[in-house]
Amino acid sequence: QVHLVESGGGLVQPGGSLRLSCASSGIIFGIYTMNWYRQAPGKQRDLVATISRSASTNYADSVKGRFTISRDNTKMTVYLQMTNLKPEDTAVYYCNANKRDNDYWGQGTQVTVSS
Repeated sequence: QVHLVESGGGLVQPGGSLRLSCASSGIIFGIYTMNWYRQAPGKQRDLVATISRSASTNYADSVKGRFTISRDNTKMTVYLQMTNLKPEDTAVYYCNANKRDNDYWGQGTQVTVSS
């Protein structure tokens, strides 16, 4: 059975930082593309960052230069380092593992950016 478990969310002031983690089990982690998505209240779920099997990365324009995605295949974990956070980054952040027809999601972790 596949499990993706996010952690690291919370309340942070504008300009602050957080690091999200997503620990996986039940998949051959190293062959999956790993993604972070986010969903704000009343909005669709949007792709934030992607890291491929070969560790190439891509980011949404709104987070470029502020967020960094990384992966540790030995720990089967993907990370999202978020800096210079803004109120518009407030959302539930979801971890996703994707390989062709296989698509798995975590339960999400809340990030709130507010003074």
